[in-house]
Amino acid sequence: MNIYLHANATTTPKTRQYIQVSHQSVTHLADELGVSEDTIRRWKGRDGVADGSHTPHRLQTTLTPIQEAVVVELRKTLLRPLDDRLVVSSTPTFPAPAWTAVCAAMAFRTSRR
Repeated sequence: MNIYLHANATTTPKTRQYIQVSHQSVTHLADELGVSEDTIRRWKGRDGVADGSHTPHRLQTTLTPIQEAVVVELRKTLLRPLDDRLVVSSTPTFPAPAWTAVCAAMAFRTSRR
Protein backbone atom coordinates (compact mmCIF):
# COMPACT_ATOMS: atom_id res chain seq x y z
CA MET A 1 0.00 0.00 0.00
CA ASN A 2 1.46 3.36 -1.01
CA ILE A 3 1.10 6.17 1.47
CA TYR A 4 0.92 9.70 0.09
CA LEU A 5 1.80 12.19 2.80
CA HIS A 6 1.56 15.93 2.64
CA ALA A 7 4.99 17.39 1.89
CA ASN A 8 5.24 18.96 5.36
CA ALA A 9 3.82 16.00 7.30
CA THR A 10 5.91 15.12 10.35
CA THR A 11 4.08 11.90 11.15
CA THR A 12 2.87 8.79 9.34
CA PRO A 13 -0.52 7.10 9.78
CA LYS A 14 1.15 4.47 11.98
CA THR A 15 2.67 7.18 14.20
CA ARG A 16 -0.65 9.02 14.37
CA GLN A 17 -2.44 5.87 15.49
CA TYR A 18 0.23 5.35 18.16
CA ILE A 19 -0.34 8.92 19.36
CA GLN A 20 -4.10 8.42 19.53
CA VAL A 21 -4.01 5.19 21.54
CA SER A 22 -1.14 6.17 23.81
CA HIS A 23 -1.83 7.15 27.44
CA GLN A 24 1.55 8.85 27.88
CA SER A 25 1.80 12.59 28.47
CA VAL A 26 1.89 15.00 25.55
CA THR A 27 5.40 16.11 26.53
CA HIS A 28 6.72 12.54 26.69
CA LEU A 29 5.21 11.64 23.31
CA ALA A 30 6.58 14.80 21.69
CA ASP A 31 10.09 14.04 22.97
CA GLU A 32 9.84 10.37 22.00
CA LEU A 33 8.63 11.03 18.44
CA GLY A 34 10.59 14.23 17.78
CA VAL A 35 7.55 16.36 16.98
CA SER A 36 6.00 19.38 18.67
CA GLU A 37 3.52 19.16 21.51
CA ASP A 38 1.00 20.93 19.27
CA THR A 39 1.28 18.07 16.77
CA ILE A 40 0.60 15.53 19.52
CA ARG A 41 -2.42 17.47 20.79
CA ARG A 42 -3.75 17.87 17.25
CA TRP A 43 -3.59 14.14 16.48
CA LYS A 44 -4.99 13.13 19.87
CA GLY A 45 -8.06 15.24 19.11
CA ARG A 46 -8.77 13.75 15.67
CA ASP A 47 -10.87 10.71 14.83
CA GLY A 48 -8.84 9.30 11.94
CA VAL A 49 -5.21 9.07 10.93
CA ALA A 50 -5.46 10.13 7.27
CA ASP A 51 -4.11 13.41 5.93
CA GLY A 52 -6.84 15.93 5.31
CA SER A 53 -7.37 17.48 1.92
CA HIS A 54 -5.25 20.54 1.21
CA THR A 55 -7.29 21.60 -1.79
CA PRO A 56 -9.08 24.91 -1.32
CA HIS A 57 -12.81 24.51 -0.85
CA ARG A 58 -13.46 27.73 -2.76
CA LEU A 59 -11.35 28.98 -5.63
CA GLN A 60 -10.71 32.70 -5.36
CA THR A 61 -11.24 33.84 -8.94
CA THR A 62 -11.95 37.17 -10.48
CA LEU A 63 -13.77 35.90 -13.54
CA THR A 64 -16.98 37.56 -14.52
CA PRO A 65 -19.89 35.43 -15.70
CA ILE A 66 -19.05 36.44 -19.29
CA GLN A 67 -15.43 35.33 -18.90
CA GLU A 68 -16.56 32.03 -17.40
CA ALA A 69 -18.92 31.50 -20.32
CA VAL A 70 -16.04 32.12 -22.73
CA VAL A 71 -13.87 29.60 -20.88
CA VAL A 72 -16.58 26.95 -20.94
CA GLU A 73 -17.38 27.57 -24.59
CA LEU A 74 -13.70 27.36 -25.58
CA ARG A 75 -13.46 24.06 -23.74
CA LYS A 76 -16.48 22.66 -25.56
CA THR A 77 -15.60 23.88 -29.04
CA LEU A 78 -11.81 23.58 -29.19
CA LEU A 79 -11.46 20.19 -27.52
CA ARG A 80 -7.82 21.10 -26.89
CA PRO A 81 -5.53 20.77 -23.85
CA LEU A 82 -5.61 23.47 -21.18
CA ASP A 83 -2.41 25.16 -22.41
CA ASP A 84 -3.83 25.60 -25.90
CA ARG A 85 -7.03 27.06 -24.52
CA LEU A 86 -5.04 29.56 -22.46
CA VAL A 87 -3.29 30.83 -25.58
CA VAL A 88 -6.60 31.28 -27.39
CA SER A 89 -8.19 32.99 -24.41
CA SER A 90 -5.49 35.66 -24.11
CA THR A 91 -7.71 38.34 -25.60
CA PRO A 92 -8.89 41.71 -24.25
CA THR A 93 -11.58 39.75 -22.40
CA PHE A 94 -8.80 38.57 -20.10
CA PRO A 95 -6.57 41.50 -19.05
CA ALA A 96 -2.98 40.68 -18.02
CA PRO A 97 -3.46 41.06 -14.22
CA ALA A 98 -6.19 38.44 -14.26
CA TRP A 99 -4.04 35.90 -16.13
CA THR A 100 -3.25 33.79 -13.03
CA ALA A 101 -6.91 33.69 -12.10
CA VAL A 102 -7.80 32.67 -15.65
CA CYS A 103 -5.31 29.77 -15.55
CA ALA A 104 -6.65 28.51 -12.23
CA ALA A 105 -10.25 29.08 -13.22
CA MET A 106 -9.91 27.22 -16.51
CA ALA A 107 -8.54 24.18 -14.74
CA PHE A 108 -11.20 24.38 -12.02
CA ARG A 109 -14.13 25.12 -14.31
CA THR A 110 -13.08 22.38 -16.70
CA SER A 111 -13.22 19.83 -13.94
CA ARG A 112 -16.55 21.21 -12.72
CA ARG A 113 -18.47 20.92 -16.00
